Amino acid sequence: MKSGTAEATRIGKRGTIVIPARMRKRTGLDEGSLVLIREDRGGIVIRPAVAMEVEIYSPERKAEFLLENAVDMKDYARARKAVRKLGLDPDEISHEPPRA
Repeated sequence: MKSGTAEATRIGKRGTIVIPARMRKRTGLDEGSLVLIREDRGGIVIRPAVAMEVEIYSPERKAEFLLENAVDMKDYARARKAVRKLGLDPDEISHEPPRA
């Protein structure tokens, strides 16, 4: 069966749909796989999905990034100012200033 070929299946209890084994194998879908489902003009489209973990940075962690990534003393001075705008004291944040 080539890509794009349709195959009939039935909708079961609670709207479950059985995706034929050959299609699941070709698309890498297994039990528990995440999928995206959306309405399209002609019907419903189901695509494999990926979930990625997102880290939410605290103001302290943002301050650490700013200070640690300064490339020179001028940049470091800007980073210290940005940290103060976050409401933090740059001297209270663990970091290594750039070498002069």
